[in-house]
Amino acid sequence: MGWMVYEERKQIEKLYSEGNSIAEIAKALNKQRATVYRELERGYTGEMDGNGRAGYSAEVAQKRTFEMRMSSRTAAVEKAV
Repeated sequence: MGWMVYEERKQIEKLYSEGNSIAEIAKALNKQRATVYRELERGYTGEMDGNGRAGYSAEVAQKRTFEMRMSSRTAAVEKAV
């Protein structure tokens, strides 16, 4: 499993805000639909977008990914000690 990079997240944000379906976004990025679903959950803004769907932000998703990675590393270091 490869990590999604910020540029891919920005592309998801653009396609999603344009009203594209999950299947269309997945096809455009050559990703599985489940990957796109998880990414949309990760970047949920807590608000609705202009299309009446859950809002998505590439920045929110990037920040949450960074926080998850850092907490995993911290846990691994604490476990090793």
